[in-house]
Amino acid sequence: MSALRLAGAAVDAAVLQRLGELGFLPGEPVRLLRRGPGGREPLAVQIGDTLFALRLAEAACIEVTPIGEVRS
Repeated sequence: MSALRLAGAAVDAAVLQRLGELGFLPGEPVRLLRRGPGGREPLAVQIGDTLFALRLAEAACIEVTPIGEVRS
C-alpha cells in the first residue's frame, strides 16, 4: 500500500478536481490492483473499500510514494 498526492504542475485542473472528488486525496492510502491487457489501461486501483478504473492520463496526475515516505 502507498500514500498518494496529486501532482499539480502541468495537469488539467478539471482532472485534478475530479480525482479529488472521487477520494484521491493527499496522504490517502492507495493500492494498484492490476493493469489492463498488455499492462495498459485501465488501471484498477483501490482507495479504502472503493475500486476505480483509471486511464493512464488520469493516473499520471497522481504521485505515489511508499508509506512512511509521504512528502508534504
